Amino acid sequence: MPDPAFFRKRYLVVGGAGSLEVRPGSRVIDTPEFPAAYRGESSAGIAFLQTLRTVSDLDWTFLSPSAEFVDGTRTGKYRLGDDALLHDEQGRSWISYEDYAVAMVDELERPSHIQRRFTVGY
Repeated sequence: MPDPAFFRKRYLVVGGAGSLEVRPGSRVIDTPEFPAAYRGESSAGIAFLQTLRTVSDLDWTFLSPSAEFVDGTRTGKYRLGDDALLHDEQGRSWISYEDYAVAMVDELERPSHIQRRFTVGY
C-alpha cells in the first residue's frame, strides 16, 4: 500500500514579486518605485499567498520571480530564496523566463518548498 502522503494534492502557484521583502517588514509593493499599474494584481497575489498560508491539507508552493522577469537565455544557474527579494552582485533583481521555468520544474521534480513560498533570481 502506498504512503497516504503520495495521494496528497500538489499545487504550484506562479506568483509575483510584489510580496517579497526589500527589508524586514517592507515589501516590493510598498516601495515608491512600484508601478501603480501593477498594484491591483500584486495586491490580489499577496492576498492569495496569505490565504495559502492558512491551508494545511494541500501541498502548495508559491514561486515568486525577482523584480525583473525578462526574456533571456537558459543558464540553469540561479539562486533560491524565501521571502526576501534577491539581487545579483551589481544590485539588480532579475531572472529570465527560461531559468524561472527551470526552477519551477526543479521544484516539481524535487519538492523542497512544500507549504511555503520561495523566490528565484541571479
